[in-house]
Amino acid sequence: QVQLVESGGGLVQPGGSLRLSCAASGFTFSSYAMKWYRQAPGKERELVASITRAGGRRNYADSVKGRFTISRDNNKNTVDLQMNSLKPEDTAVYYCNTLMVSLGRTYDYWGQGTQVTVSS
Repeated sequence: QVQLVESGGGLVQPGGSLRLSCAASGFTFSSYAMKWYRQAPGKERELVASITRAGGRRNYADSVKGRFTISRDNNKNTVDLQMNSLKPEDTAVYYCNTLMVSLGRTYDYWGQGTQVTVSS
């Protein structure tokens, strides 16, 4: 059973930092790309960052480039999101995600989310 469990959210002042972590289980973690999404109140869920299976390629939304860093540890089955220089507009629920394709079917797995609030 695939499980993704996020942690590390909280309240932080503008300009501060947070590190989110996603613990994965129930699948061969090193075989799948991983992503972080976020959803702010009243807005659609948006892709924040992604990382390939071995971690050699990372992509970021323009809004977070230079401030956020995605990383993974295939020995610990975790994917992290280091968030620096946080802004109020980064306030959202952050979700860990992976997409699997098996026998022609697509499986989209999500964690429960972790709240990040950037406010003074």
